[in-house]
Amino acid sequence: MSDAQNAGKDFLRVVASAERIGRNDGMSGKKSAKKTPIVGVIGSAHLAEGKFAAQRVGERPLRAVVESAGAMPLIFAGSPEITDIGALLDVVDGILLTGARANVHPRHFGETEHPAYEPYDEPRDALALDLIATAVKRGVPLFGICRGFQEMNVAFGGTPHPEIRELPGRLNHRALRHENGEIIPDPKILYAERHEVRLTPGGAFAKLLGTDRIRVNSLHGQGILKPGDRVVVEGVAEDDTIEAIRIDGASGFALGVQWHAEHVADGNPVNRKLFEAFGAALRRRRCVK
Repeated sequence: MSDAQNAGKDFLRVVASAERIGRNDGMSGKKSAKKTPIVGVIGSAHLAEGKFAAQRVGERPLRAVVESAGAMPLIFAGSPEITDIGALLDVVDGILLTGARANVHPRHFGETEHPAYEPYDEPRDALALDLIATAVKRGVPLFGICRGFQEMNVAFGGTPHPEIRELPGRLNHRALRHENGEIIPDPKILYAERHEVRLTPGGAFAKLLGTDRIRVNSLHGQGILKPGDRVVVEGVAEDDTIEAIRIDGASGFALGVQWHAEHVADGNPVNRKLFEAFGAALRRRRCVK
């Protein structure tokens, strides 16, 4: 049996036991800060007030890290000019790749620029794609959500489609909008469960969640067209759009989801279990550092 196969089996055993690890290992009461795992949360390029270069992260993923993973979030800049990958991975116990408005630039998967792919965040591309490969190689827990899910696929040679809804037979996976085109701002509507996801029987997600079928929200335009070499498809939507992946041969937690798992992560049972499993992986990583 190859090292990659052994690593993959080890990871599945880790996932199978993750649900049994309670929140008592997390951030509670007056526990020492030295025992609290630290999660690096990637930032995205942003122009504050349309003028000033900035980095931003939504509050929902930060709260999910604290409330459901039992860890402390540490925002880092999504730019190789600011963030040193080696130094970052020496400090944190895991990485959370969040969703963002921008898509991965098409040059990273052999396509030319087209308005359908815009907007872009090329500094984040440059950092995230290298960060993913390095984190997986070093066994650092990695959780990708929405754009982060796409980044994981591209990092291993996969190809996304800019508008998955344009493919024959596919659903419109974008956020629900009013008739005038504006996104409906009500979180109960925006993040409502929109479609089913069929999980691979016996796979990492099915074992972790204890079921082969779940329902999820949907707020994305881009979708995976071709999985990367080490990308294992673990879940697909009703229209066969890929929704859940893991990285084959990863010695640590390396999962990605297309939906926004950070939404109500402390209340939604699917999202909560994912973040709790991520938290369990963080604590194991912290123990061996």
